[in-house]
Amino acid sequence: MSASEESRKTGLAAMSVAAMGVVFGDIGTSPLYTMREVFSGHHPVPVTPDNVLGILSLVFWAMTITISLKYVVFITRADNKGEGGIMALTSLAMRTERLSPGMLWLLTALGIFGAALFYGDAVITPAMSVLSAVEGLEIATPALKPYVVPISLGILVGLFLFQRKGTASVAALFGPVMLFWFASLGALGIWNVIKHPSVIAAINPWYALHFFTTNTTLAFLSLGAVVLAITGGEALYADMGHFGRRPIKWAWLVFVFPLLYLNYLGQGALILDDPLAIRNPFFLSVPGVLLYPLVGLATVAAIIASQAVITGAYSLTSQAIQLGYCPRIRINFTSERQMGQIYIPNINWLLLIAVVLLVLAFRSSSALASAYGIAVTLTMMIDTVLAFVVVRVLWKWNWLQAGLFLAAFVVVDFAFFSANFIKVLDGGWFPLVLGGVIFVFLATWKRGRKLLYEKLKQDSMPLDAFIQSLAYGGPHRVEGMGVFMTTNPDGVPRAMLHNLLHNKVLHETVVLLNVSVEDVPHVPEIDRVEVRPLPQGFYQVLVRYGFKDEPDIPLALALAAPLGLAYEVMGTSFFLGRETIVPRARVARMPRWRQVLFTFMFRNAEPATTYFKIPTNRVVELGTQVEL
Repeated sequence: MSASEESRKTGLAAMSVAAMGVVFGDIGTSPLYTMREVFSGHHPVPVTPDNVLGILSLVFWAMTITISLKYVVFITRADNKGEGGIMALTSLAMRTERLSPGMLWLLTALGIFGAALFYGDAVITPAMSVLSAVEGLEIATPALKPYVVPISLGILVGLFLFQRKGTASVAALFGPVMLFWFASLGALGIWNVIKHPSVIAAINPWYALHFFTTNTTLAFLSLGAVVLAITGGEALYADMGHFGRRPIKWAWLVFVFPLLYLNYLGQGALILDDPLAIRNPFFLSVPGVLLYPLVGLATVAAIIASQAVITGAYSLTSQAIQLGYCPRIRINFTSERQMGQIYIPNINWLLLIAVVLLVLAFRSSSALASAYGIAVTLTMMIDTVLAFVVVRVLWKWNWLQAGLFLAAFVVVDFAFFSANFIKVLDGGWFPLVLGGVIFVFLATWKRGRKLLYEKLKQDSMPLDAFIQSLAYGGPHRVEGMGVFMTTNPDGVPRAMLHNLLHNKVLHETVVLLNVSVEDVPHVPEIDRVEVRPLPQGFYQVLVRYGFKDEPDIPLALALAAPLGLAYEVMGTSFFLGRETIVPRARVARMPRWRQVLFTFMFRNAEPATTYFKIPTNRVVELGTQVEL
């Protein structure tokens, strides 16, 4: 083996281990509660050898079809310049002119709603996984049962308080800890399978089919609990940008999947041996001397799983801001070396409040199971629909191929979703309500910004006509550079007109700066800035960012020097327009309540100076009122 090949394999192994700490945390904690919910949850399955083998077969084929085939083999190939996740998939699906405007709107709405549902996952996963881990104390000492909720709350509050310090310093430990966790799952599985080796036969799909043919209604209802074995599947795709497709694929197929399923087999063997073990088959499968250490390890694994979805909520919010679906809010970068390490205080505290209320309301992981499944299955259905558009329109698959792709996965997704939907009143309403509320906020902001842009563009003066008028005499020109940020580079910004009206001066160098966000994760620095010289000392400057880039206007202007625009911070004034939205009573293009909501969001958005890192002592803000 050559040195380069050995180095490549070593790098792949290291990345695969690192991926275990982020990508597989959610699905890796599923054995804590899946089998318990199947046999003692809302619709308990009677413990018989055929039923146990049928459930184990369903778990295997659910993981094989949904995780291995759908996500690992197919959907991870649909990357947006290496990035995954529902926002990236939505951007890919929108890159076509072959769909009608109505269909494009529908796909966009699906993508936004899927993204909104992720916030529900970011609330439920910490509550569910930490409660499940701490509930192991009940098995060790039943007297500790009253302390499960307080201990869980303490761990969760500590987790969210720690977020402001960033995870860069401890992220390196996530991979090795989860590696040990999965190895422990596999070892426990083997320990119990040895007592009942016949459970290995559950890999045969016949047992799943037999279970359905003999217990049709009960088998259908059991899917609402079986789906818990595949929660976290979307994280495979969403976190692809951090590690790449190959490390995730090899980590799943070679290590995570086999060890996870071994543990499910072990729990099935235990239930066959002792039907009373259904009250908590995971912790009851542990030798007594190892119970307390495993509770501790499970708690650490739950914290890592929670960290992954919390960080995912930060990343999703940052992308939503860049793509224009969310108002600007403060983002702290917690690592000087890794751009993806961010902390958003507002999102952190809202998530903490929601998680605490959720734990206090449901008080057990079993009660939370209904809420968990419906969010996951609905997101997976949306992924399948968007992926169908990608394979049909972008990959040019014919209708037969694309139809088989859609049928193969949407049938499975719909079966899981419908089995969970009947539990809406038992807790499934929570992610739907939360997702619906967030969807309204995101859609209202996008719609309001579009109307505001159209209004400002309608009221602006053509730039070329304005520049021509300066040739016949104009305002007094002063030294230095004036930078006017504008959404319409071909029109005169309102801030410039107000400055001329009140101050009656214009800088020698006038920069009309327009920021655009591309539907790619990152824009290379060489393509960041475009400068177009105009007569009378005017320049149009276009700054491009990807939806995962960090905006920095002074840095972007510094990059314009080789393009003929010399930027010197102390000789530059930034002119920003501060619009005050006035809800329109008549002939409004948005309902009154959405106008009020948009106005509230607009007023509470972070100032452009902070978001774009513009020096506050070089800024002049000029206000105006705008009717939508």
